Amino acid sequence: MSKAGKEAHHITIEAEPAAVRVTHGGETIADTTNALVLREGSIPPVYYIPRSDVNLTLLTATDRLTHCPFKGDASYWTINVSGEPAENVIWSYEDPFDQVAPIKGHMAFYTDRVDEFIVGG
Repeated sequence: MSKAGKEAHHITIEAEPAAVRVTHGGETIADTTNALVLREGSIPPVYYIPRSDVNLTLLTATDRLTHCPFKGDASYWTINVSGEPAENVIWSYEDPFDQVAPIKGHMAFYTDRVDEFIVGG
């Protein structure tokens, strides 16, 4: 993709003022007041939670890798609770492109694959 094509793709990243909490299998996986919300075209917003606010002891890195031409290469994690792993539910751009540099050190969740994903309230 040309550089012009990347610049034409609109992505915004803002601080999320509300608390964000993720639970699965009766465990709190993440709890933060420092989330970022990434908006990209017509795709629903994605919340990126600082790695320091994610319970990494409940996660296992997987071999899954994907590439986004606008953000870079994503690595994935499985949640290991309640004897039922939730596979590849979390992703992170370990070395994101400059356009989305603020999401470095943050993790995102497939919100429909965890028990609760709460923004605010």
